[in-house]
Amino acid sequence: MDVGLSEAGRFASKGTASISLNKRQTVDSLLRERIVAYIVNRQNDDGGYAFAQGLDSNAQDTYYGLAILDVLGSLFPRVDRTVEWLRDFDLGSIYSYYYIGKALTLCTEPLGSQFREYVESALSSGKYFGNVDVYVEVSSEFESSLMFLELASILNISPNSEEVGRWLLKYRNKDGGFGARGHSNINSTYHAIASLCLLKANRRDLNDTVRFVRECEQPHGGFTVVPRSVTPYMEHTYYGVMTLGLLGESCRFPSQTMDFVLKCQRGNGGFARSDLGISTFENTFQAVNILRKLGFL
Repeated sequence: MDVGLSEAGRFASKGTASISLNKRQTVDSLLRERIVAYIVNRQNDDGGYAFAQGLDSNAQDTYYGLAILDVLGSLFPRVDRTVEWLRDFDLGSIYSYYYIGKALTLCTEPLGSQFREYVESALSSGKYFGNVDVYVEVSSEFESSLMFLELASILNISPNSEEVGRWLLKYRNKDGGFGARGHSNINSTYHAIASLCLLKANRRDLNDTVRFVRECEQPHGGFTVVPRSVTPYMEHTYYGVMTLGLLGESCRFPSQTMDFVLKCQRGNGGFARSDLGISTFENTFQAVNILRKLGFL
């Protein structure tokens, strides 16, 4: 299996133009096999998933595991066990509702009435947006808002698009990026733009936002959390590539970015946030979606 990784790395270094179609298909197949093996080998007996063997199943990894398999067109193993585990999960915060709800949707299972009640209650109270004081572990101050909006979309619930759009645009800074207290970063910018897209809000006059994202883009591959930073990481690269896509733009350095992503693959087939560290389902989900967006998978 190590052959697949080295072949993929050589492919990225050479670029798509210099590789024959048959060669590319071979590399693509080997890469998919390695990633799928990484995921399915970390499914627990209860049907849930964890990013490392021996750990208990958790909602986040179960969603990411299913989402990765879905992107790669792979069947879900023991899906009945997975659905049973998801149905038995004790729901509490927006994070558990989000990951369990998204996972059930991938399994083509309807969401129970508790999902609708929870989302409708949050929308009516306005508690799903307006809080920019978040814990350091949270990806961005707009992450939970995007989660609520995605669940609302799944459930065909209509939020107050105008109100939420105005709130989000308050945090658009002079440099075009989004972030609380005047400090823009690529994480917050992605969650804000993705939320505006779900709201079908007016996204004209966002050229400054495109420029902000471009300033985070590295010629040697990847994206950084803020402009003039030097180290790209997987999550920031994911947010950068996806934000550009939402704004109708594309990566300027696709081969270099593809090379960066492939260098983050570990020997077990999963991806880490950099060329050091351990693989996780979240980083693997990001890597797979970046590669797909760049036309490699």
